[in-house]
Amino acid sequence: MTTATTDADTAAVRRAIAGTERPPRPGPLQTALTFGWRGMLKVKHVPEQLLDVTVTPVMFLLMFTYLFGGAIAGSTSAYLDYTLPGLLVMSVLFTTVYSGVALNTDLTKGVVDRFRSLPIWRPAPLLGSLLGDSVRYVVAGTVIIVVGVLLGFRPDAGVSGAVAALALVVVFSFGLSWAFSVLGLLLRSPNAVMNAGFMGIFPLTFLSNVFVDPATLPGPLQVFVDVNPISILATASRSLMAGEPDVPAILVSLAVAAALALVFLPITTRLYRSR
Repeated sequence: MTTATTDADTAAVRRAIAGTERPPRPGPLQTALTFGWRGMLKVKHVPEQLLDVTVTPVMFLLMFTYLFGGAIAGSTSAYLDYTLPGLLVMSVLFTTVYSGVALNTDLTKGVVDRFRSLPIWRPAPLLGSLLGDSVRYVVAGTVIIVVGVLLGFRPDAGVSGAVAALALVVVFSFGLSWAFSVLGLLLRSPNAVMNAGFMGIFPLTFLSNVFVDPATLPGPLQVFVDVNPISILATASRSLMAGEPDVPAILVSLAVAAALALVFLPITTRLYRSR
């Protein structure tokens, strides 16, 4: 091939590129939704990722209902009516830990560096990842409710009450996931993020009204359980399923979710830019 031919080909390529209209730059929302879809594609290619939001919640539901239900409430059916809304809260909140784990995995594998090189809205990968994780929260909550119905649970408010309770828990979990995203950017490995996350979420969940009525607890512990945000969220979830919404508990849960996002979102964004 002669030099003249090569120069002609290069010139033709340049003319073709120059004559092609540049596609419009994607907006922030479109970019965030694209990264959210990326999270869904990861589940499609590795469906084992859904084990933590399907098998684990069912295991907790069966174990606590049939091992402890008779001893705590006198019958498994009575205990199921009490604990299922709380287990809905627990199962979805546990899933939020994996938001930090997934972010740390992208960071340690160099994927985040590739995202930074793209001409996109900077927080889009973060927001999109958490939006994708919200689908996992819906799956985890739906599994708990469906299995509960199969076991005999019947929410007095019907489908609308169950959907409202699930929506409230998902909103709260979205706010909490920003806190675990901070862990994902601060710690050095996915295992460290998972261990630290569960060390924080486990005590708050078990020192709540998810499993037992606070009235049966010692005085000081009862005070802590009553002000625990997870207890308040469980109370709000129970009230929505019962068809008697506890407005103060609902408002407090939404306020805590907003506060978590307002505090940890800027921290996450700043760490993401500097790591």
